[in-house]
This record gives sequence, structure tokens and C-alpha cells, in this order.
Amino acid sequence: MSYLEQSLGQLARRIPGATGLFDAHQLDFCCAGNRSLRTATQSLGIDPQPLEEALQALEQRATPEPAQDWSSASDAQLITHLLVRYHAVHREQLPELIRLARRVEQVHGDREDCPNGLADHLEAMAQELDSHMRKEELVLFPMITQGRGGMANMPIAAMRAEHDDHGSELRRLDALTQGITPPRDACTTWRALYTGLRSFRDDLIQHIHTENNILFERFAPAQVL
Repeated sequence: MSYLEQSLGQLARRIPGATGLFDAHQLDFCCAGNRSLRTATQSLGIDPQPLEEALQALEQRATPEPAQDWSSASDAQLITHLLVRYHAVHREQLPELIRLARRVEQVHGDREDCPNGLADHLEAMAQELDSHMRKEELVLFPMITQGRGGMANMPIAAMRAEHDDHGSELRRLDALTQGITPPRDACTTWRALYTGLRSFRDDLIQHIHTENNILFERFAPAQVL
């Protein structure tokens, strides 16, 4: 089925990042989520083609990648992959997740199953993750691409420690959201939020794995306990 024939609510629930796209074009995916993309764009006089292309790109990004042996990639290729597939994507994901979490808390905050505190937790995660990625981008990755990876033991140890912190933050996220499982009667916004959270969690786990177990192992092998 083409994107045009699917409802805004269906697309928002299924495709991580679709909510931000709809919000930017003033397409109401929550209260008017039963309208098809075709009907919604026609009512506002919007050309649907750019939206279809953007939705396709978002869905392709959310589709599991074919297994690739990154251990055989060069240092430069692996770092480019990390920057494009994870660093840039996390910076897109988190602002929209924070916005959706605040909306859910504002509307449903009196419910016992509402993830109160989630928006603040995501905001703290965003700040810490951005700081972490900047350290890699400004210090560690240039060291590696300039052939000085053998001198990077201390930066790598610091990044591994921060990865442990990210793991703790993901466990807190899991606790706040009952395992990122929405209530059976959750609204479209709530479901879209949790779709995005699952995508972010899976991306961050794979991001950390690629750095810890592939890139960093080339220069500072972890001690086996």
C-alpha cells in the first residue's frame, strides 16, 4: 500500500521520525490521525511527493541493515559509518522524542502508567550523548584517522566508561516505560513515542557495540574478566 493511502496515525506509529515530519507540515497525526496522507495533504494544499520520499527514507533507515562485517573496514570507513549512521541520527532522534514525551506527560500525566519523568531523562541523555560524541569527533576520531590510534588508550578508556553510563541510562529508560511497552489504550502520540524510543535504544546499543567491540579493540583491547 502506498504511503498516500495509509492514515497519518498508522504512519506515525510505524515509522520512527514520521511525527517530526508531520509536525513540521502541520499535519495532525493525533486528533485527526484517521485521515489518509492523501486527504491530509490535499486539505492543506501540500505537495505529497516530498513527504512520501522523506517517509521512505525514514522507513529505510529503520529497516535492519544487511549484516556487514565492519571488522574488515578501514579505520576511516568505520569512523565515517559511525558518524553518519549513529552520531547524526541520534541528533535527529532525541529532540523529537523529547517533544513527544513532553506532550504525553502533559496530556496523560495523571495516569498511573504515564512515563512521568521520561522527557527530563531523555533531555539529560541528549546532553550527555552530544558531549560524548563531540569528544569522539574532536579528539579520538582525528587521532585514529591521523594514524595515532596507538596513543589513544586514555581517550578510549574514557569513552568506554561513558558507554557504561549510557547503558545505565537505557536501563532507566526501560524502567520508566515498562520495557518501552505502551498501554493497550495508548493514543497515537504515545505509541509513536515508543516506536521512536525502541529505534533509538536499538541504534544506541548497536552504536556502542560497534565502537567498543570493533573500533576500540584495534587500539586498546578490553581486559577479559
